[in-house]
Amino acid sequence: MIDLMLRLKMDGWCVLDKVIPQDKVDSIRKSLIATTVKHRNPNAPEQIGHVSGIINYDQSFAPFLANESLLSLLKSVLGAHLRISMTTGTINEPGNVRGDFHADWPFNQRNAGHIPTPYPDIVAHITTIWMLVPFTFDSGGTLIVPGSHRMDNNPTGKNGIDPTKPYPTEINVTGSAGSVLVMDSRLWHATAPNRTSDPRVAIVIRYAPWWLNLKVLMPESVDRELLHQSTDLNDNQVPPMPRAVFESLPDNVKPLYAHWVT
Repeated sequence: MIDLMLRLKMDGWCVLDKVIPQDKVDSIRKSLIATTVKHRNPNAPEQIGHVSGIINYDQSFAPFLANESLLSLLKSVLGAHLRISMTTGTINEPGNVRGDFHADWPFNQRNAGHIPTPYPDIVAHITTIWMLVPFTFDSGGTLIVPGSHRMDNNPTGKNGIDPTKPYPTEINVTGSAGSVLVMDSRLWHATAPNRTSDPRVAIVIRYAPWWLNLKVLMPESVDRELLHQSTDLNDNQVPPMPRAVFESLPDNVKPLYAHWVT
């Protein structure tokens, strides 16, 4: 675990193996595919299945969200009191195109609610990508630029890097089904093309420390409205969690979502 902590802090990313047991991966993957077919975002990029707030429709993966090894790793950089900010289903279908390099909220300068550049060198948000199929070069393992989280800007902030072009030190993250990519949300990353005939299925779950203001993501919140109306940048909303869904979650997972309950 110490090795993973060092990699996360120094390189900006690491892979935690076997967070979802092998005998559970297949059923969760099938459930996520069915849920995405039913609830996919019609405004998502072509050949990308996207469902924001997928936990509201599918709780098949919920028992693993408070995995002891994962939370230990996250708490080493975010502190003891953390919570989930976003839960998104994402499927890269065969033939999807390469995406642009970016950093995730709150460092994406295209979002109405973002931390302005230059960034302080502090871990404020963690993005995790849960692999429900093997991540390989061919299947479209997420493209990253190791160490880029230490920069005070990213390609969404017009830092001189063309976000559409390959970067010399980029790599594809690889890992077995059931593993989790853990990365500092400042890390430059991009959607990789899926060159296989099968979908690349994943869940993107983001974790925040207690002090990060998540109200800018909440529909109808004063903070979100203020930032959205005062800029012409992208709106970034996360749907609230119905009380019935919250009550269905494992007891050790509920604290991670309590702030999203309607």
